[in-house]
Amino acid sequence: MNAIVTVLGQDKVGIIAAVCNRLADYNVNILDISQTILQGVLTMVMAVDVSKSTASFGELGKGLDGLGAEMGLSIRIQREEIFDAMHNI
Repeated sequence: MNAIVTVLGQDKVGIIAAVCNRLADYNVNILDISQTILQGVLTMVMAVDVSKSTASFGELGKGLDGLGAEMGLSIRIQREEIFDAMHNI
């Protein structure tokens, strides 16, 4: 199953590395990544494959949410089909 991870917050060193490392901790494969910085705010969207994850989808969400809290970021994960449906209305 594929999912979409979104990251939003003030840009600083190590954001991409921290998110990628956390995903690797859960055995989540990154399929595609796009990021931009606009007036000091980082926006990153990642397509990921969670089919071989060592954690449930809920645990992934909690782990990423915790990382976001530690770093002062908003980090969310959504199932790809829900993300697509929300953006095709």
